[in-house]
Amino acid sequence: MDSQKEALQRIISTLANKNDEIQNFIDTLNQTLKGVQENSSNVLSELDEEFDSLYSILDDVKESMISSIKQEQARKSQELQSQLSQCNSALENSEELLEFATRSLDIKEAEEFSKAARQIKDRVTMASAFRLSLKPKVSDNMTHLMVDFSQERQMLQTLKFLPVPKAPEIDPVECLVADNSVTVAWRMPEEDNKIDHFILEYRKTNFDGLPRVKDERCWEIIDNIKGTEYTLPGLRFDSKYMNFRVRACNKAVAGECSDPVTLETKALNFSLDNSSSHLNLRVEDTCVEWDPTGGKGQETKIKGKENKGSGTPSPKRTSVGSRPPAVRGSRDRFTGESYTVLGDTTIESGQHYWEVKAQKDCKSYSVGVAYKTLGKFDQLGKTNTSWCIHVNNWLQNTFVAKHNNKVKALDVPVPERIGVFCDFDGGQLSFYDANSKQLLYSFKTKFAQPVLPGFMVWCGGLSLSTGMQVPSAVRTLQKSENGMTGSSSSLNIVTQ
Repeated sequence: MDSQKEALQRIISTLANKNDEIQNFIDTLNQTLKGVQENSSNVLSELDEEFDSLYSILDDVKESMISSIKQEQARKSQELQSQLSQCNSALENSEELLEFATRSLDIKEAEEFSKAARQIKDRVTMASAFRLSLKPKVSDNMTHLMVDFSQERQMLQTLKFLPVPKAPEIDPVECLVADNSVTVAWRMPEEDNKIDHFILEYRKTNFDGLPRVKDERCWEIIDNIKGTEYTLPGLRFDSKYMNFRVRACNKAVAGECSDPVTLETKALNFSLDNSSSHLNLRVEDTCVEWDPTGGKGQETKIKGKENKGSGTPSPKRTSVGSRPPAVRGSRDRFTGESYTVLGDTTIESGQHYWEVKAQKDCKSYSVGVAYKTLGKFDQLGKTNTSWCIHVNNWLQNTFVAKHNNKVKALDVPVPERIGVFCDFDGGQLSFYDANSKQLLYSFKTKFAQPVLPGFMVWCGGLSLSTGMQVPSAVRTLQKSENGMTGSSSSLNIVTQ
């Protein structure tokens, strides 16, 4: 019966997953259909604009050519009209002279005839008819203004849609996810020397496989990539996966997107548990700050073994009202001098990494991990349920590793940022200079139950960076760490 239920449960789970895949595909098809309609309207509108632009250019060219023809016509007509007017005037004078000469032939008296002959000779010499050019100044030829648009017509007939680059192909094998950076590599399915640049689109998701249409973040865009790979540095991995796709672009148009690729970007993401922190701590997401006015005005010191010989001084408290329950929640989770706040996410397996930065004037703080069973009066590192490194800048400067009320002085400078590496399955908790990746100290143990990131702060504040992968440098150092670091067995007993 139980085996049948388990089999049926597996079938139900498989069907549910398949239904989810089909629904996602239906959403994709609907979105694609909507995109086809919108994009078709857009390209039709652009086509109309382009042809209207061509028509406008042709009309302008036609008007310019018509104007040139009319100007040439006017020029030649004016020249011919002027020449015609001169010829008519000369002809009229010549006919008058001819008539006078003809009449002079009838003169009988010699002296009068001689006089008329001299007049005719003088008038002929001065006659405009003999100075006229009897060749038209311009011809009637207008062939220099004829056109032949056969080549242009052929060119217009070859008008076609722009050549669109083919979709690139992302190569998952060549893609790299490391050190909170992602390198995406792709190639073109065939050589295309018209490619000018590429566009990379990416988004975060918590779903494996094909990108979802609904309930997803918007695509982020990186334009004008000249090569065939791109690295996104300094990412916060606050989602399980990232989707990537690429488009190739020539000088005029962008091509289709590549098939999307999903890369895994798992990392430990946690915030500080505001609901169970000490009253004297002001907690917000990934920041914690000492707040001397946050207590309930307790006048009585908490006495007990846990508080003897503490490396954390006892500050003077101010009597004020308690914080609103909605903000503080279980506000007696830590009390007394256990100025502690834990992370809100347990670590039950795997390797994880996060970083901590203290305020410059912070007088005392601890960074480490603890079991959920850490007592309300317990300070980090003073019981067998917590491990930490502790920095004290009050009265005297100390930098130590602490566990089970034992300490180990660390002969290294306190770094600006501390990196914490927790290998739950391997039973290792290591601390690093987050900038140089220098190893500060390592605990070797066997975690008997899930642990939580733990923090103590007094007179100052801490800020966290989560969503980080284990740095490559830390992974490399882990391989050669044995024999280079201390272990919990080398811790010294704290003097009580």
